[in-house]
Amino acid sequence: MLIIFSTVAVPTPISSDNTPDLAYVTASSKMIGHNLTKGSIVVYESTVYPGVTEDICIPILENESGLTCGQDFKVGYSPERINPGDKKHRLENIVKVVSGMDAESMEEIAQIYEMVVEAGVYRASSIKVAEASKVVENTQRDVNIALMNELAMVFDRMGICTKEVLDAMNTKWNALGFFPGLVGGHCIGIDPHYFIYEAEKLGYHSQLIVSGRRINENMSIFVGDAIIKQLILANKVVAKSKIAIFGLTFKENCPDIRNSKIVDLVEYLRTFGISPLIVDPETSAEEARKEYGINLTPLSSVKDLDCIVLAVPHEIFMNESIPKLGTYFGNYPNSAKIIIDIRSILNKEDIKQQGYRYWRL
Repeated sequence: MLIIFSTVAVPTPISSDNTPDLAYVTASSKMIGHNLTKGSIVVYESTVYPGVTEDICIPILENESGLTCGQDFKVGYSPERINPGDKKHRLENIVKVVSGMDAESMEEIAQIYEMVVEAGVYRASSIKVAEASKVVENTQRDVNIALMNELAMVFDRMGICTKEVLDAMNTKWNALGFFPGLVGGHCIGIDPHYFIYEAEKLGYHSQLIVSGRRINENMSIFVGDAIIKQLILANKVVAKSKIAIFGLTFKENCPDIRNSKIVDLVEYLRTFGISPLIVDPETSAEEARKEYGINLTPLSSVKDLDCIVLAVPHEIFMNESIPKLGTYFGNYPNSAKIIIDIRSILNKEDIKQQGYRYWRL
């Protein structure tokens, strides 16, 4: 018998109140259900909280198709794990977690993925376990980055360089290698809310995960305050300062601007009367304008700056912009030229020897 294998990999964002927005999942389920035939297997890959596939998607498929799940068609879940912009970890060399509604469907799903995934598959014991594994992957990263961000804020008050602390700590064999930063994108900054939502429905109010989310959500304000402080220390008129932010995407060498925390930083700076230039040749100028009302500035037009914010370490910035950082500033002494290094990509000693005013997260 011919088996029709359908996969669903659609965005699962959150609403303005941080609750799951399953509109894309339900819409795609209706579309597939309308065209579903007997003998089909439907596999969901979108990040959801445990229970969505069985409690929400299956009833939609049955209602739209008039078929019975388990009898006429089967369902499974296999979380999508591809890392945007990562040239090393790709579909074929990342172990694929698979699950099915029963042993038969799981084996069928596993065999299909094994045809393309060289790293092999991991058979989860249930659909809910597979759903939970995906949410936990990104929640774990979010909490660990939140710890680094909290440490960075404290070390800043102590006058200690966070990167130097982490470099020392990471010499231990079991150090995890996380570092502070702005947590955006469509996964790490979103998925914990799916866990929090379902936990609260069951009467458990998360403390650690909620606190981590709060820390990461507010890091744009912390960086913004650091920029304002450096402007003041350099005797700049804050509202008249010319600032360029290098990078808009949520990570390096990736065009994706979804849930970019650089946008939060821009909005915060605007409350001080600053209208920063945004430079990002990796993403679409049209999309930036449509999504956030931001007009990107080409690198060739950047000049006479008071402050450069190195936000996203795209290769083009690393190879072309950083070697000539000094050319982007106005005609000031180096002590009045401010460099804000969010990802700590520059050599601090080299920058300070040149006399720049330098701050890094």
